[in-house]
Amino acid sequence: MIETLEPFRIELTGYCYRMLGSGFEAEDAVQETLVRAWKAYSSFDSSRGSLRTWLYRIATNICIDMLRSSQRRALAVDLGPSGGEIGAPLHERVFVQPVPDALVLPEDQAIRRETVRLAFVAALQHLPARQRVVLILRDVLAWQASEVAALLSISVASANSALQRARATLSSVDAGEPLNVADPVQKSLLSRYCEAFERHDVRTLVALLHEDATISMPPFSWWLRGRPAVAAALSDPGAACKGAWLVPVRANASPAFWQMRPGMDRPFGLVFLDVRGGLVTGTTTFLNVPELLPLFGSPMSSGAPARTQVD
Repeated sequence: MIETLEPFRIELTGYCYRMLGSGFEAEDAVQETLVRAWKAYSSFDSSRGSLRTWLYRIATNICIDMLRSSQRRALAVDLGPSGGEIGAPLHERVFVQPVPDALVLPEDQAIRRETVRLAFVAALQHLPARQRVVLILRDVLAWQASEVAALLSISVASANSALQRARATLSSVDAGEPLNVADPVQKSLLSRYCEAFERHDVRTLVALLHEDATISMPPFSWWLRGRPAVAAALSDPGAACKGAWLVPVRANASPAFWQMRPGMDRPFGLVFLDVRGGLVTGTTTFLNVPELLPLFGSPMSSGAPARTQVD
């Protein structure tokens, strides 16, 4: 039985992550899905649909139940105006959380990798739960309208209507631009940014920023917008980035890096870069490292390179 259900774990985790915005909650939802499927397997009727569809129905119900009792996860830029005091850290449940690629992206499936980027997952959180289900199944996993309708026990017309509303909402939310490290321009940008960061070359870092670039540091709601504001933050002696270096990590189908600092026995933060038009449009540094390490594993013991290497 376990051998029959286990192959679906990664794709179900990817689905639940897009629904919930948290790798930890996605893992919990999938574990509950597989437990319920194991207990109810004798009632599964292959003449009424595939095992995959049955598992997705269970996972969908679990995710919708979890969403009823939680607030919408977001990025810092969605929580309030830029600037101000850093303030106290917020609970991790406030933010869309990062996730390792290996946990959510099956290697044997042609799933749109950009749909696990932080900006896209945050944009999905603006949708009502059922619209979220429809959009993910149709536009990410390429299900037919009839399959989605059957899973939700609604008409095909209702499924198509929900998809149209979801697409309209998503079009009004900035989901960012996918990063393609195979693009020589983007690859060069990443290399120059990382090299400048490790030299603490603020002038070069600022030159690589888009004029409307943002910077944020969850679990704080504080964030900044605009090249001058970000430049001031990078130049602040309290930034304490001198001597720091970056170690690549595969997360959210985006270039991401552990920020390492001298004298620390664990990473200082997990850094994501967003780009557009050959410039860096945003950096998000997750500081809740103790909570993230159980999901990602420590770079101290993973055999990761000691310095940045953009693949």
